[in-house]
Amino acid sequence: MAEPTKVTEITSELGFQTFANTVPATALLVVYFHAPWAAPCKQMATVLDTLASTYPAQSPPAISFVSINAEEVPEVSEQFDVTAVPFIVLLRGGARLETISGSDAAKVRAAVERHAAPGGAPGGQRLPPAQQVVKKAEDTTLGDVGSTTNGALGARGNETAPIDSTGEQDKEALFARLKDLVKAAPVMLFMKGTPSAPQCGFSRQTVALLRQKNVRYGFFNILADDDVRQGLKEYADWPTFPQLWVDGELVGGLDIVREEFENNDEFLTEYSTGATAAA
Repeated sequence: MAEPTKVTEITSELGFQTFANTVPATALLVVYFHAPWAAPCKQMATVLDTLASTYPAQSPPAISFVSINAEEVPEVSEQFDVTAVPFIVLLRGGARLETISGSDAAKVRAAVERHAAPGGAPGGQRLPPAQQVVKKAEDTTLGDVGSTTNGALGARGNETAPIDSTGEQDKEALFARLKDLVKAAPVMLFMKGTPSAPQCGFSRQTVALLRQKNVRYGFFNILADDDVRQGLKEYADWPTFPQLWVDGELVGGLDIVREEFENNDEFLTEYSTGATAAA
């Protein structure tokens, strides 16, 4: 089974140039600019880790993902006119194909899949360890060091909106996180444990069904984040796990997934590795 593609952290201008020179001209290079103190970047990191893992690592690569601290590598940030984070640039052969500013997971995923080279079509079904998510905030503007602008560089104390005492804003923030998380991959499985080590029989059987049908999917280990575990029950109006989501819409649990496979020959075929390769 092929190893998954991973997001490579770049820490210098030279490091970026060196990495970019190793990427074939036909390959897609996804460059993610972030700031460690910006809450939306932590959410986007989860999205990109999950998205990258749906593509098998190849040599030479057909798609590569890199992450750059926008503050620590200002030369590269200036090269791509980065003024806010999260900020994603899609490149091929050194040419800029598209940029996405903000933390819209569905928009980022759609852009990556739209520009992915045919040779980079997802293949093997290896996925990374579960990622925890953080409360989603608005995009964070980058400014000059020492700026007093709310959320700008040098103003670390006001990066996120305050949470009111009623808990309503807490719930709103959690639901915003979940809205992005269920769209982190075209097919998302919320399960107990990981595909390689399921923590319940229902999750194990669901993973087996998806593998049997060669469906490429992302996953989230709900045992790693109790906020997601409890919040998703209400958000989905579905009290049990696993839960399978397709394009941001809930399909259901194991029984429904099994029934869909038994009664609908076309169920999830567009997300299978064979369908992607044929396209």
